[in-house]
Amino acid sequence: MESLRELYRIGRGPSSSHTMGPSHAATLFRRAFPQAERFQAVLYGSLAKTGKGHLTDVAIRDAFAPLPTEIVFDTETPEESLPHPNTLVLQAFQQERPLGQWRVFSVGGGKIQIEGQPAVAPQDVYPLSTFREIKEYCGRNGKFLWQFVEENEGPEIWDYLRDVWKQMKATVYAGLNTEGVLHGGLGVQRKAKYLVRQRHMDESPETRENRKVCAYAFAVSEENAGGGVVVTAPTCGASGVLPAVLLFKQEQQGFSDTDVLHALAAAGIVGNIIKTNASISGAECGCQAEIGSGSGMAAGAICYVRGGSPQQIGHACAMALKNLMGLVCDPVGGLVEVPCVKRNVGGAVNALAAADMAL
Repeated sequence: MESLRELYRIGRGPSSSHTMGPSHAATLFRRAFPQAERFQAVLYGSLAKTGKGHLTDVAIRDAFAPLPTEIVFDTETPEESLPHPNTLVLQAFQQERPLGQWRVFSVGGGKIQIEGQPAVAPQDVYPLSTFREIKEYCGRNGKFLWQFVEENEGPEIWDYLRDVWKQMKATVYAGLNTEGVLHGGLGVQRKAKYLVRQRHMDESPETRENRKVCAYAFAVSEENAGGGVVVTAPTCGASGVLPAVLLFKQEQQGFSDTDVLHALAAAGIVGNIIKTNASISGAECGCQAEIGSGSGMAAGAICYVRGGSPQQIGHACAMALKNLMGLVCDPVGGLVEVPCVKRNVGGAVNALAAADMAL
């Protein structure tokens, strides 16, 4: 299995393939042509059809800013004639003189391939790739899942996961302090700020806790839909579940940041197993692959911080996945505003229930 760095990626929402990938491509292209005075990006296939809703044009312009950038949405070229459905062509100019051109494919998860350049595949750092193998290895060697992660990734993984956790919290707080309507044109109102402040005099502790974790999940999902910075967990579309339940439980039960980093490592193993053996792509396998996987990761994380064994962590993940089965992945207008935001909220509550059942 690949490193957790390939699973937890920090970048702009709402889509790892439609914003993170093109933004990364534009950044690399700009470095390759530092003398450029202006740029052009031509979007094809899915990028052309849903790029406006996914803020692909905004992500590319920001990467090239402050230099002028022309964005062309080519919806005429048949998708079957393209090497990949997420294809873009970047061009650099000095006045009217072309300096260079790249054809780039955004292949998912924020990764890109540049035509004519060798693809650099991430190295596998984990020798085991099923939960049964990992659980049995940890049992034989008296290790926790986080120790298995450190053994294969090295101690430097904790610096990376510390940055991941810092960004997850920042995204929650940003979403809780933002109001207004999401950009996609569906008129979807942000709800996180309203929900976190919606207190009732006779509200029970259970209702208050449920309201809070839901507000946190709304906060991240709405930031993602609005093009804010998120952490893929395991994707942009599912980015709200894991930070919501971890921050809620940290505030509720006083877990240290070290505890949370260990929980992120355990959750990362769960997500990596799903990514390696099945899929975390909603386009490929429906919403269970994204928010189902995110809910399973979150259930495993909460199970860990509450003292669960590797076997119980596996049970928590399995129950969370079972509760989000099906192939429901039909965003309205290609956006993540409906139904993805609310399914993140459901995934967070589902993760907490699954951890309770496993323990």
